[in-house]
Amino acid sequence: MRARRHELELSQEGLAAVSDLHWTYVGQVERGQRNLSLHNILRLAAVLEVDPADLVSGLSWP
Repeated sequence: MRARRHELELSQEGLAAVSDLHWTYVGQVERGQRNLSLHNILRLAAVLEVDPADLVSGLSWP
């Protein structure tokens, strides 16, 4: 998510604003401190112009 956000030249605050999320939430997600709901995955994927699956690929289950 961070890499794509940088490609689009968006700050965490900018991404949060256009996705209607709080900027601290975006930062926590990028640091792996928060889990995303499906709703927020879809919301962020739309803003980042990526397939939602791209945001969760490579994640492992505990």
